[in-house]
Amino acid sequence: MISKIQNIFKIPELRRRILFTLGLLVVYRIGGHIPVPGIDAQALAAFFQQASNTLFGLFDLFAGGNLSNATIFALGIMPYISASIILQLLGAVVPYFEKLQKEGEEGRKKITQYTRYGTVALSVIQGAGVSFWLVNMGFVPEPSLLHHFIVVLTLTAGTTFIMWLGEQITDHGIGNGISLIIFIGIVASAPNAIFDTFRSVKAGTLSVFELLILGLLMAAITASIVLITQGQRRILVQYPQRIKGRKMYRGQSSHIPLRINAAGVIPIIFAQSIIMFPGTIAAFLTNTPVGNLAEVIQNWFSPDHAVYSIIYGLMVVFFTYFYTAIIFNPVDVADNLKRYGGYVPGVRPGKRTAEFIDRILTRVTLPGSIFLALIAVVPYWLIYGMNVPFYFGGTGLLIVVGVALDTLQQIEAHLVMRHYDGLMKGGRLRGRR
Repeated sequence: MISKIQNIFKIPELRRRILFTLGLLVVYRIGGHIPVPGIDAQALAAFFQQASNTLFGLFDLFAGGNLSNATIFALGIMPYISASIILQLLGAVVPYFEKLQKEGEEGRKKITQYTRYGTVALSVIQGAGVSFWLVNMGFVPEPSLLHHFIVVLTLTAGTTFIMWLGEQITDHGIGNGISLIIFIGIVASAPNAIFDTFRSVKAGTLSVFELLILGLLMAAITASIVLITQGQRRILVQYPQRIKGRKMYRGQSSHIPLRINAAGVIPIIFAQSIIMFPGTIAAFLTNTPVGNLAEVIQNWFSPDHAVYSIIYGLMVVFFTYFYTAIIFNPVDVADNLKRYGGYVPGVRPGKRTAEFIDRILTRVTLPGSIFLALIAVVPYWLIYGMNVPFYFGGTGLLIVVGVALDTLQQIEAHLVMRHYDGLMKGGRLRGRR
């Protein structure tokens, strides 16, 4: 393994890309320690300790803890992610965006441009919302119109800078820049989680035996995520012999890879955003005339309640099918196969092929959706069942594993292209794509 790591730094271009990526990630982490002026950061951090299982905690996860620390990167990369998802959904319902998605490189550039505009617009809206929320919660000692302007401008500039960092990493570094920025924000909390675990063992709230079981369970969960992330069902495709001009092309066989978890982490994000909404609203209504009802709703939608786990799991399954249907269209795949002369053996081209692919995709997505539901719920069982002092699993773990696989796959591609051995002995490493 050491020799393979040495091979990575023997390739000048790969070494430059890795060092460039690490340098920009360091810049991101430094920016995460620059506070927004005029905010009581200590009071805000105390609030987020109590609101870890609400929408604020989810937002702070993607912001890498910058929202709870009131830094210039408080909005994180969420406006960019939201803009990307909105444009992806528009591509399924608006003909103009659907046409752009099929125009290749030029269409991709146009969509990227719209995503940037959408990111800035969402950053201004969310920045204004955060600014007024900070004032209403009493986290701003001296509120004023100028302060609102400074906060909105600072947060918008911070998000735009993060977006630029991500694009630079994607173009000149290694891996997907936006994913790596989210990755580094999640991983940054790992040292604190390790120290909290040892403090719990020392205090007696977590026994050594429970720590051993926890370690084995964490390893099993991580391995299962890798297995499901890379798992796929391949549909055999045959291309007949054809003559083009004076050349004869032999028949070829290929396959359509249908991933078990084609939707990635998006279903958990959707479900988590919605499932946390009732509890978050109820928390602000406890001191109103409907306070009793709000307390009941808040109790039902707390992570340690069975109602929360059941609804959360069902929503993850639903959104897995929903998002898979948006990003993968069997009719388009069948039409492309028919256009280039390809066919699935034993299945008629066209409509029958689309129905065949759709039927297999529906079956393959079921175990993937159930697995995502379990991964989403298991962390709360660990926290409230075993008194684990940190959050392990769910959105964060899926992102960390997926981004790590994608980045390692790109590194291995550079090694193999220059006739070095790959990172794996048993075969090529596959990313999520």
